[in-house]
Amino acid sequence: MKKYQLFIDGKWQEAVSGKTFYSNNPSTGEAYAEVAEAGAVDVDIAVKAARRAFENSEWSNMAPSDRGRLLMRVANLLRDNQEKLAIIESTDNGLPINETKYIAIPSMIDVLEFYAGLANKIQGSTLSSPNDRLNYTLKEPIGVIGAIVPWNFPLMLTMWKLAPALAAGNTIVIKPSEHTPISILEMAQLFKEAGIPDGVINVIPGFGKEAGNALVSHPDIDKIAFTGSTKTGQLIMQTASQNVTDVSLELGGKSPNIVFEDANIEHAVNGSMFGIFFAQGQVCASGTRLFVQDSIYDEFVEQFVEKAKKIRVGDPLDEATQMGPQTSTDQLEKIEYYVSKGKEEGATLLLGGERNENLQKGNYYTPTVFGDVTNDMTIAREEIFGPVLSIIRFKDEEDVIQKANDTLYGLAAGVWTSNLQRAHRMTKKLKAGTVYVNTFSMLDTVAPFGGMKQSGIGRELGIEALQMYTTTKHVWIDLNENGFNWYGV
Repeated sequence: MKKYQLFIDGKWQEAVSGKTFYSNNPSTGEAYAEVAEAGAVDVDIAVKAARRAFENSEWSNMAPSDRGRLLMRVANLLRDNQEKLAIIESTDNGLPINETKYIAIPSMIDVLEFYAGLANKIQGSTLSSPNDRLNYTLKEPIGVIGAIVPWNFPLMLTMWKLAPALAAGNTIVIKPSEHTPISILEMAQLFKEAGIPDGVINVIPGFGKEAGNALVSHPDIDKIAFTGSTKTGQLIMQTASQNVTDVSLELGGKSPNIVFEDANIEHAVNGSMFGIFFAQGQVCASGTRLFVQDSIYDEFVEQFVEKAKKIRVGDPLDEATQMGPQTSTDQLEKIEYYVSKGKEEGATLLLGGERNENLQKGNYYTPTVFGDVTNDMTIAREEIFGPVLSIIRFKDEEDVIQKANDTLYGLAAGVWTSNLQRAHRMTKKLKAGTVYVNTFSMLDTVAPFGGMKQSGIGRELGIEALQMYTTTKHVWIDLNENGFNWYGV
């Protein structure tokens, strides 16, 4: 069993308390790594290291072009270790190896390359002012970033914060999920090997109640960037408000995926399957509410269920596997609770709804489909974060817009139609940060990602994300030869 320490100020070190915890392999349910458990004292040490690196180090004095070249060197090293990182990620959180090797890890590297290229393109503006003054703005790094990242895509979602933060010149303290700390610790080592100065990146595995709370409440943290549940995001906002700490939040979703009668049914079935079963349904933007127009409901559902039956659930390191285990037993039990609620409230279980009987070890669940769901049922209201789909009937555009927007969330939405005018009408009316047309659950580094309503604050990815890691400073220079004398004395 490999042992991992905290990564602080460019060094590996034990927690001050000496505490450790175990990271479990979700495909076997067995512990496979022992990890140092950060407490409040360790968080303080890490924040101080990040502050020193931000204020008084080669990082703070580095030219933006040099910073970009250094980040590109890291990206190349990550690419050299792509297969190793994919295996670690799949072992730690249960993602099928094809999804880590060909989606998550390449996407993570692409994000770093994108922001490396933007490091020397962060700029302010010269403002239009009278001739007796010069007004301009500077875009400067915020300072020390506290990043709290989830367990569903540890490396990719860490990079969504790490890359723009570093490109802008900030330093960072990362708290991984206690369920999936290993890949982020391995990544930190690669950053060090590439030459990132000590203290710029710090990784403090631990639990939310102590390490997470200490990070969010620390007075020397300039910004908190969080991805996770809406409930936790609300707590983070409350805690961060004590120091008026800036926050950006990428939170939960209950995304509507809408199939009209004029859609290509085969394409809609395939895309909707990916939209719910990719990563075992552990995706904040999953298309968990599938709205199907009355006239094609029976045909669509029959095709969907028949294809979903063929999904291969198994060992995430087996390239034949299409769906791996849930990341934790807690998540598995949460899914079971919601499936029972669906049955109790009258939804029709069309497929699955149980642990995988062929895989006794590990957190395996079957692809699950409910039909005859109404929008007021619990499974249609609350985020399940698992491979559980709710299929809901609708009559027309007006009916589905009302139902789709009837949610606390607003992260993503999908529309399947061959009618161009309808597609444009729907995208304007749907309250979501991303609207997909004839596809679902796709990501592009250049495109901003984030939500409305209780799905979050701010945007990640794209040029817009840099705004979350910079602050604007206004400079006013008096050009009047006679100086300034308001009172004339």
